[in-house]
Amino acid sequence: MKLFPASAYIQLEFDKVRALLTSHCQTEYAMAKAGELRIHTRKEYIETELKQSHEFHQLLQNAVYFPNDYILNLAKEIKLIRVPGAVLVGEQLTEIRKLAESIQKIFRWFDNERINAWPALYKVVSGSYYEKAIIEMIDIVLDADGQVKDSASDELRSIRGNLYKKRNELRRAFERIISKLNKQGYLAEIEESFMNGRKVVAIFAEHKRVVKGILHGESDSRKTSFIEPEETIALNNEVYDLENSERKEIYRILRELTVRLSVYASLIDSYHTIVGEYDFIRGKAKLAIAIKGEYPAVSDKAKVHLVQAYHPLLFLYNQKSGKPTVPVTLTMDDTNRILVISGPNAGGKTVTLKTVGLLQMMVQSGLLVPVHPSSEFGVFKQLMIHIGDTQSLEFELSTYSSHLLNMKYFMENANGRTLFFIDELGSGSDPNLGGAFAEVILEELARKHAIGIVTTHYLNLKIMAGKTPGIINAAMAFDEKNLLPLYRLITGKPGSSYTFSIAERIGMDTGLIQKARKLVDEDQFRLDKLLNRTEQDLRRMEQQEKELKQMIIENEKLKKEMQQVINKERHSQQVELLKQQNKISEERILYLKDMERRLKQMVMEWKNTEDKKKVVKEMENLLFKKNEKKIVNKMQKKIESRFNEIGGDIKAGDKVKMKSNHQIGKVLELRGKRAVVKIGLLPMQVELKDLVVVEEKITSEEN
Repeated sequence: MKLFPASAYIQLEFDKVRALLTSHCQTEYAMAKAGELRIHTRKEYIETELKQSHEFHQLLQNAVYFPNDYILNLAKEIKLIRVPGAVLVGEQLTEIRKLAESIQKIFRWFDNERINAWPALYKVVSGSYYEKAIIEMIDIVLDADGQVKDSASDELRSIRGNLYKKRNELRRAFERIISKLNKQGYLAEIEESFMNGRKVVAIFAEHKRVVKGILHGESDSRKTSFIEPEETIALNNEVYDLENSERKEIYRILRELTVRLSVYASLIDSYHTIVGEYDFIRGKAKLAIAIKGEYPAVSDKAKVHLVQAYHPLLFLYNQKSGKPTVPVTLTMDDTNRILVISGPNAGGKTVTLKTVGLLQMMVQSGLLVPVHPSSEFGVFKQLMIHIGDTQSLEFELSTYSSHLLNMKYFMENANGRTLFFIDELGSGSDPNLGGAFAEVILEELARKHAIGIVTTHYLNLKIMAGKTPGIINAAMAFDEKNLLPLYRLITGKPGSSYTFSIAERIGMDTGLIQKARKLVDEDQFRLDKLLNRTEQDLRRMEQQEKELKQMIIENEKLKKEMQQVINKERHSQQVELLKQQNKISEERILYLKDMERRLKQMVMEWKNTEDKKKVVKEMENLLFKKNEKKIVNKMQKKIESRFNEIGGDIKAGDKVKMKSNHQIGKVLELRGKRAVVKIGLLPMQVELKDLVVVEEKITSEEN
């Protein structure tokens, strides 16, 4: 992305984001890449970078292990591999082995399932392959501590075998000499010492001529002399020669190994890049966790659609101090290209402007940003910014001259892929003349289809934004009662500067305020006052709308709860109805069984008795229910003793008697020629002609 001026990344604090990202990286490769973080203009590249950040962010949030444990900085070693005749030592080769082992783990981690689940992360290694020969070659030569093995060559094995024997001979010889000299009282120290790579004994200086051998030196106090005994000179020479042969053989082995590894120099270099890339991606994911970054949509069109967006640095600062950060929501696209933000000073206009600019730069750098995931960012080719006092001492330019020089560049170079930001457009000159120039600048930028944000206090720009297609007003909300900025952006209307309100609230002399008001153009004062009143009315309406939405939510909740109660009651009634139906069915079964038993008994009596007429009578009573009439009559008398028939039209709520069986019930509702009557616990439909209205008799006790 092309920036104007070159310091735009500093003005929008992108350098601080780079520093934060660097602090989350561990390898030199990743830290260097973070420190020089580029802002890209190719949508495909941006989406890949964002997706990689998002996928690693998911790994960290879900505590899924990814095998990039080693912190490897091997740029020097990899350069040496390519140099003819260079030799890597054991420690350096061990680091190369760790690199190959790390790559091996990464390739094993990406099984078929994970390749499909994390395609963007897999893309980092998709163009490479794992070469097992690298680890195998190093393992043949070096042990786990990076020391060359005896088995690395036959020559080395032979040398070390001889060296072991000679060192043992030398040790035993020295033990004898030390024991002898110690008994003679010549030794200053009873332990052997080394000087110039030779084994020596420490003798009191006054006895140095008594002990035969080579004098290698004296202590600082000159009280002790270090002598190589005559008896061990030959053994020392042999050990020295063998050690020298060992060093030469080790050097030869390591040089050969370095030559064999140089064949894979490019592959090892790519391994180093891969490990660094994963560390860089992990750093981006850790930064996203810190700032609560999300993965927004990226469009190839020039647009900015922010939903609940935060300035990441302000968010971190407020988080430390326990303050809330107010999010911003806005849209700039083909329809609404330029946003003119007005409102009081210290109300958040510049912060809003910087938030949009910084988030755009972060997204085009492949960083997740603190927005709602439904946000959408376009891709811009250039970003222009003019913030604050840009007076140039070098060219002896005034603030306004510098301002106009920047605006000249804006108008000459802006196009449909330009995102621009101008803080206090037109300031630094006569309000009328500066305001006129500001209108011309806005019109030209709108004509060139550039997208951007402008902050201003000029009323003419607020009026212009209200009537010019493609330019819209926005205001920073302000609490006039408490004289506090709310840091909330309201689009679609201009804002008041609250100049006189602020002066009144801070206690400035009333006479001075009135004098200032008289000096202001009456129409301008009335317009600012109208904006002031409109903004406060809008705030009240927003509060009422918020309360209304809350009431709607609560009503919906109550409605759901009521529906649950109704459903529960309906279920209870259905269960009770089934219980009653089951009870009736059980009673019928018992009745039929009893009838069967009694009939069998009568058949037996018929066979055994001579009085056939008596049995016939009993069967008639049983089959034709002659005794049932007595029961019905008895029930009828009981009901008549409690209820009077009053007749008349039947209505819901009336007590009624069924003519067929004299049962009493209550009418629940009427359905044409039928009524739903509740008898006991069961509702049932009965024809109206079979019902008569009754009322309960009043007993003498009730009187």
